[in-house]
Amino acid sequence: MSLVASIEQALTPVVIDAGFFLEEVTLTTAGNRRLVICIVDGEKSLNMDEVTLISREISNLLEEAPFMGETPFTLEVTSPGVDRPLTLPRHWRKNVTRLVRITQTNGEVVTGRITSSDENAVTLAIEGKVSKEVVVVFADVKKAIVEIEFNRKGDDA
Repeated sequence: MSLVASIEQALTPVVIDAGFFLEEVTLTTAGNRRLVICIVDGEKSLNMDEVTLISREISNLLEEAPFMGETPFTLEVTSPGVDRPLTLPRHWRKNVTRLVRITQTNGEVVTGRITSSDENAVTLAIEGKVSKEVVVVFADVKKAIVEIEFNRKGDDA
């Protein structure tokens, strides 16, 4: 088992117990030091207190983990950036009311506001001369990202 896989396997239960999801672990080595980056997410955006709490939990576990060996490491715990592609149903749920741009497997591009989603599809409100709703099945999504909106009315996030 690779070191990244060992880290993921050890951290996943700790992160889940804290009420979050372990999205990704990356590991780089520079000289005689490792950089362990853990991307953690939740059903809602994480605040600094939550990131601090989970960072402590992860750090304590990795300090004691035999698979880390004697090589010193630096730990970075962060939440996903706004440019992270939406790939899981929970990513869509978390972003209800946000504007997204979807490139479908057939090449068609759809931009709309998420009104709802389930385990198989997302419903978007498409604004234009005639407003309408469109359902996009996740199996038809090639890539989807949240569009950055500045000064969005009614948004306090």
